[in-house]
This record gives sequence, structure tokens and C-alpha cells, in this order.
Amino acid sequence: MTASQTTQPIKTTKDHRFPRSLQDQVQISTSEYKIRPIKKEVRRWLGYPNRERIPAGEFAQMTIGISLDEIGRARDSDVAYMRNVFPLLDLKWRREDCLRFLADNGWESTPRSSCVGCPYRSDDEWIRIQRSPQVWADAVAFDAAIRHGSARANAGGHPLRGQFFLHCQRVPLNQVVLRPRTPTAEQRPGCGPWTCPHSEPAVPASAGTAGGPDEGVA
Repeated sequence: MTASQTTQPIKTTKDHRFPRSLQDQVQISTSEYKIRPIKKEVRRWLGYPNRERIPAGEFAQMTIGISLDEIGRARDSDVAYMRNVFPLLDLKWRREDCLRFLADNGWESTPRSSCVGCPYRSDDEWIRIQRSPQVWADAVAFDAAIRHGSARANAGGHPLRGQFFLHCQRVPLNQVVLRPRTPTAEQRPGCGPWTCPHSEPAVPASAGTAGGPDEGVA
């Protein structure tokens, strides 16, 4: 989980006080909020919820919507009970092909997928989220919950040096002054259930982000 910092750039170690880079923190977000919950649910659906061994040959097929533009994000599962398939890669579709398909079928207003606590949102997207009171309340609550880092680490005597914020203005989300600019689809890649976008520009050391449960269209 990455977050806006009010202190100097610091490195990631087992001590949660030292988040190093946007990519490192997004990987933590992807694992904690996406991959682990999905694996847990797949095991439940297969009938093996408690870490018992799953017999060879029993698996769930995971259909993942990664397009040709982001082929580097496609990879095999690291467990035998899940097998990843990538239909958009099979079709050789890029983002513009997906957008064209949505428009041709009357779904051109479909928003990009992202987590409730996604730090990659534009102000335009935050304004859209505000129109859904429950989703906005969830995002505000998530932003508040990450403010001082891990409760477990704090209790263990390793308090966070600085504060975490979802928005780059580094104030509580419900106090942010939103200035919409409507970025293009190419500037704001979508976020899938397995991965966060990695094609965003680097965030300055004085700012960062955090991630949360999925919201929107996957």
C-alpha cells in the first residue's frame, strides 16, 4: 500500500515506517487487497477453504482482462489450483479495441475499473465517486483508516513516520478541493482484480498513494 507522505523519502523494509516507492507499495496493495482474497475465495468454491491440499487436476479458470498494451502484466498463476487465461490477448485487442467494442454495444459510458481506495484516480473520477454516497463514504473511511499506517506495527512500537493520504493534496479525502481535468483513457489505465496499473508516471517522493477493495467494472 502506497500513501502520500509528509516526510522524507524512505525505504521499504519489514518495518512499515519505511515505504520506498510507488511500485513497491502498489505490489503490496495488489497482494493484500486482491490476490489473497481471490485465492481464499477460489479455495472456498473448490471446497478446500482451510489450506488443505487440493488434489491435482482440480482448478478454477481465471479469466483476466489484460489487453495487448499491458501484455507485461500477464503471467501464469503461482498456484496449481488456478489457471489464468487472457481472452483479450488471444483476440490481440488493445485498449482502443475494447473502447470501440463498448461503444458499438451502447456501453461507451462504462468507467474504468479501480479500487475504492485507488490513489490513481483523477479529480474527475473522485467527483464521479461522490455521486455514489456509499462508495464515497467507503473511500473517505479507507483514507482515514490508513492515516497512521499499520495498527499492528504501531502497537508493536514501530509508529509510522509521517501520514498516509489517498489524494496528492495530502489532506483528508473529504477536505480535498477537486479540480477536474478529464484525462484520456490512455493516460489513466484501468485496474484489474489481479493488478494495479504500472504505466502511471512516477510520484514525487513527497506524495504517494494507497489501494483498497475493487469498485467499478473489472
